[in-house]
Amino acid sequence: MEEGHVDKILAASQASHSDYDDSEFTWTEAEEKALVRRTDLLVMPLLILGFFALQLDRGNIGNALTDFFLADVGINQSQFNIGQLLLSAGIVILEIPSTLVLYKVGPTVWIGGQIVAWGLVATFQAFQKGVGAYMATRLLLGLCEAGFIPAGLYTITRWYKRDETSKRFSWFFIGNMLAVACSGLIAYGILHMRGVAGLAGWQWLFLIEGMFTVLVGFIFISFFPYSSSNPVSIFGFRYFTERESQILHRRVLLDDHSKQHTRQTVSGKELKTALTNWKLIPHLLLAILGLPASSTMFAYAPTLVISFGYDRLTSNAMVSIGCWILLVTNISWGMIADKTGRRGVMVSLGLLLYWGAVLGNRLLVESTNSNLRFGVLTLAIIFSSNWHPVNGSWMALNTQTSGERSITMAMFIMAANTAGIIGSQLFQQPDSPLYKTGWTLIVALVSVAFVASIAGNVQYCLLNKRQEKTGGEKYKL
Repeated sequence: MEEGHVDKILAASQASHSDYDDSEFTWTEAEEKALVRRTDLLVMPLLILGFFALQLDRGNIGNALTDFFLADVGINQSQFNIGQLLLSAGIVILEIPSTLVLYKVGPTVWIGGQIVAWGLVATFQAFQKGVGAYMATRLLLGLCEAGFIPAGLYTITRWYKRDETSKRFSWFFIGNMLAVACSGLIAYGILHMRGVAGLAGWQWLFLIEGMFTVLVGFIFISFFPYSSSNPVSIFGFRYFTERESQILHRRVLLDDHSKQHTRQTVSGKELKTALTNWKLIPHLLLAILGLPASSTMFAYAPTLVISFGYDRLTSNAMVSIGCWILLVTNISWGMIADKTGRRGVMVSLGLLLYWGAVLGNRLLVESTNSNLRFGVLTLAIIFSSNWHPVNGSWMALNTQTSGERSITMAMFIMAANTAGIIGSQLFQQPDSPLYKTGWTLIVALVSVAFVASIAGNVQYCLLNKRQEKTGGEKYKL
């Protein structure tokens, strides 16, 4: 092994004897790479599958709209928007409490239990009737989903080194984007079941996808390992040998000693530090202002395509085109960010491309060229959120302790769901079907989000110049 690596182990040993009680413990680069590949095949698929199920259950209501959902349930568009607001509000309300529970009990039980819980809500929402039931169901779905995404992001930071996280964050969000891409195709098939057993197509959509989620939850609980230092499933199956688990654990702590997890609670100091960290303001602002358009488009995209003159059910499949391409741009952004080490630049570039696409949609609201309007809407979907996981990685890499990182990830997703609250109100019934005011607001929001991303880049550049003078550790760009 290289001498420099041994020196790092010795230094880490002095810093934390409990984590490095054997400074002679070494491993080869080939061993480490092989273990990372195995971790990718064990940890990431289960997290991605959970995110896939989450997005199916909170996003399929957009497909339900194309099957007379509003009329069947007995609500109007304004009430529909309020329900979407309640879902995001439920997530925001319990985001930090859920993260505190995760830190104490671990991902296997907590994340798996959440998946089962919201899966049951998603399944039984097939039988909702009336505005009260609709509102209650959307709020309950949000409350049960609260904490899943930051839990997944935080869990990734426990298994991977700093220069590996952006790509894995992007992989994690593939679950979300894959669900968006597949949901239209799945809905196209299921919605044709309208009338089977006396149920509407949207009822079958909720039933089938909700029961799938419950199954995913039990799979997660059964197979997800407790931690890198204890890679054992709840039923006692061990995925790595003792030596391999030591390598997995130590390599992450060597890279970032702040990931030592010696307590099962987040300290009051860590909570206060995260909540008062002014450096997070640009990150949170660009999420709050950049993502409302995404939530609006994913909820209304099939309806928009219908307004362009396309078939009611076919519109669901057509929307999936942009979502499939989004998968590619999402992974590309994460890989480039990790390879170049310039996450802020990739966030700003993604927002700039997104801004151009939403501006195009605003300029074309009165166009009669259906193909052109569909193409530009597809372009907006392609760049709608590929920058978002990189922003989360950028935030995580600039935290100081494990507890602070978990709260920061909760704040990150709270910002995203605050964006969902805003997005749920952008398209209003009086503004339909062109939504001129809605698209104008979207352009304004994305414009300010882009400025916030530039501010974040400038902020860290200035802070790093100060760190050079004082000899402190530089912030990640």
